[in-house]
Amino acid sequence: MKIRVILSDDHRMVREAIRSLLDKDPDITVVGEAEDGLSAVELTRKTKPDVVVMDVVMHGMNGIEATRQIIQEMPNVKVLALSMHTESWFVGKMKEAGAKGYLLKNRASEELSGAIRTVFANQTYLSPGLAYIGVVNR
Repeated sequence: MKIRVILSDDHRMVREAIRSLLDKDPDITVVGEAEDGLSAVELTRKTKPDVVVMDVVMHGMNGIEATRQIIQEMPNVKVLALSMHTESWFVGKMKEAGAKGYLLKNRASEELSGAIRTVFANQTYLSPGLAYIGVVNR
C-alpha cells in the first residue's frame, strides 16, 4: 500500500522539488498540491490522504491553522510540518495544532521519505537540527 501525500507550500518551486524527491520513492504517491492553508484543508477533505506535508508560514491561512482544522476534522490524517524556521515557537505551535512531525527544509532532501514514513506510523518525527537547539522536549 502506497502512502498517499498532499504537499502544501506557497512556493511552487518548493512543491515541485518535493514532488520530484517523492516521485523516486515507490512507497509514496503525491495525490495533490496546495498553495495555501485553505487549499490544503479543502484538498485534504476531498482526497483523504494519509499524510499532509505542510509549510508552516504561508500567505492567507498559515500552516498552523490549516493543521488545526485538518486534525480536528480528520484525526486519522497525519501532518508533517516543513519549515525553514527553527524557533521553538513554530515547532510548539505546530505540535499544539496536531502535527506529528517537524522537518527542516534544509534537511528535506535527506530526510523527507523517512519523516513521512515515521508520521504515517503514528510516531513523532523531529529533524536532528531541532534536537541541537533544544526543542525536542517542548
